[in-house]
Amino acid sequence: MIDIIDGALFQRMVIHASASINAQKQAINELNVFPVPDGDTGTNMSLTIGTAAAEAKKKPAAAIGQAASINASALLRGARGNSGVILSLLFRGMSKALKEHERADGAIFAAALGEGVTAAYKAVMKPAEGTILTVSRLAAVKAAETAERENSVEAVLEAAIAEGQIALADTVNQNPVLKKAGVVDAGGKGFLIILQGMLDELRGVEAPAGQEDGLPVKEAADFAALTDEEITFTFDTVFIVRKTGNKSIEPFRAYLNSIGDSLVIGEDDEAFKVHVHTDIPGAALSEAQKYGTLELAKIENMRTQYEDMAAGKKPQSTDDLEQIEAELEAQEDQANAIAAPEKKFGVVAVSAGEGMASVFKDLGVDGVISGGQTMNPSTEDILREIARTPAEVVFVLPNNKNIIMAAEQCVGLVDGREIVVVPTRTVPQGIAAMLVLDPEGETDANAAAMEEARKNVRTSEITYAARDSDFDGFEIHEGDYMALADGQLFDTDQAIGALLERLAQADSQQQAEFISIFYGEDVTEEQAGEALAIFQRECPNAEITLLAGGQPVYYYMISAE
Repeated sequence: MIDIIDGALFQRMVIHASASINAQKQAINELNVFPVPDGDTGTNMSLTIGTAAAEAKKKPAAAIGQAASINASALLRGARGNSGVILSLLFRGMSKALKEHERADGAIFAAALGEGVTAAYKAVMKPAEGTILTVSRLAAVKAAETAERENSVEAVLEAAIAEGQIALADTVNQNPVLKKAGVVDAGGKGFLIILQGMLDELRGVEAPAGQEDGLPVKEAADFAALTDEEITFTFDTVFIVRKTGNKSIEPFRAYLNSIGDSLVIGEDDEAFKVHVHTDIPGAALSEAQKYGTLELAKIENMRTQYEDMAAGKKPQSTDDLEQIEAELEAQEDQANAIAAPEKKFGVVAVSAGEGMASVFKDLGVDGVISGGQTMNPSTEDILREIARTPAEVVFVLPNNKNIIMAAEQCVGLVDGREIVVVPTRTVPQGIAAMLVLDPEGETDANAAAMEEARKNVRTSEITYAARDSDFDGFEIHEGDYMALADGQLFDTDQAIGALLERLAQADSQQQAEFISIFYGEDVTEEQAGEALAIFQRECPNAEITLLAGGQPVYYYMISAE
């Protein structure tokens, strides 16, 4: 039984927890009861704690207070989505409780868990039960009770997880939407997976395999064992492909054998890893993408490396990329220095699609961060753009409900900047807010006007169902078109034109004076013209504008004012 932990062990626990949730992130994503393609709780939590794990590897710490501080700082800046932000808050509270400690016993660790829950609840404006907050709170209460009887970190974690599992099972009953779908809260499950990963590290349980583990393929050529005559093909090529279907890779194996040698392929259910010597690595990588998504590639020139070795020089390899990356990061840090204020107000907006970005730029937005549904930017991403904005006051338009909390974490983190987050939930709301910004006005008056403007916008969207679902009285099948009205399911259909007609006939459109239709990257100009014609026919009293948004995921975004 491990009773006391220090900073080094705490960091290993975080690294193990990161591997654990990374291995199960897709299962957490699939707990999303709303069948739009944005079930990214697992992905966001994995990316968030993954940032902390990477930082722990770079900055070892002996004292647990220092380790927890490093962890909390990395989590804050790497937080993505609401679930990632809440996770960062839980660890930030823990960091405060551990700040002055070299080591932590069960009582100290339990108190830290409780402090984390306090921090998370304080930061959430309207805490909802049946969520990660409930699970973490009840787990922390049990941890404190256990520490009074058995002052051991291992015992405290074990008890917290056991109580958390009970609380997680009850989230079905606490949340009507979860109850109807028959699933537990995704964020709560993710948190328990993280705690379990930390406990597994204490107990010596092997961490889940990463992308490369389980695929024992040679990483790179053994140049010392080669002679120039033995190098038939020039480039030693290693890459990993994440499978996107059940397609056999045997034809790909035959193709690689035809363009190279020294071929080794490791394969599991989710991915395959290739090692091959070839003269045309680009062709190998291009062909690989017919079988899945390319995730990692390393290409080294064996001839130049052999020549370096023969000349007594150190052969250059992809390992040298770490130094190059460090130099680039240093340059980026310099580029990311806080810009001197040149004006009173600036604006940073989150948006996906070149058309949307152009609209914001035309309206005077200083910086556009690429992001949105399925691609939530981190707090660090938002901070970087705020720092680049040469203004005393920077308004942030998240334009997505799952990015608002990450944006709010930026407040107070950039010296010399007043940061005001306008909680826009959609891109049309962000555009409406931008239109009322008065460059000569006062900060509070502008914030109030932007808030009022975004509330007056009704947003409709058309996307597709990512999976089968029985939701809110709708029997939904994977691939069906889905219409959303202000984030709520409006209707579904197998014909997108029929959905557009019903949306155009809805009260929000019928009562509108101005309607803007933004069409996405998967919509042709001809199809967009047909959508415009439908709205012109059904909404004769509104002024209607059609714009190429270029946004992914959503075929159409429609604003009505």
